[in-house]
Amino acid sequence: MMSKQGAALQTYNNELVKCIEELCSKRDEVNRQVQQEEEEKARLQHDIRILTEKLSRVNESLARRLASRAELDRTIAETEAAYMKVRVWL
Repeated sequence: MMSKQGAALQTYNNELVKCIEELCSKRDEVNRQVQQEEEEKARLQHDIRILTEKLSRVNESLARRLASRAELDRTIAETEAAYMKVRVWL
């Protein structure tokens, strides 16, 4: 009877050890995936920072060019208006 219980206990022990090993293996795989995703996250955050800086520079340049264009539009309109007044007298 005791050897039967001992054999059953050994079987349970072996199954438990196998289960723990499988869980450890799964944990290692999940840990590897976590590390990969953390690396990807860091790359993406770096890319976002670089692109945000580029976007800021482009926005600043665009604002300057839009202001310059508006000033040129005003100058052209004023010059055309003055030309039309002179032309009337010719």
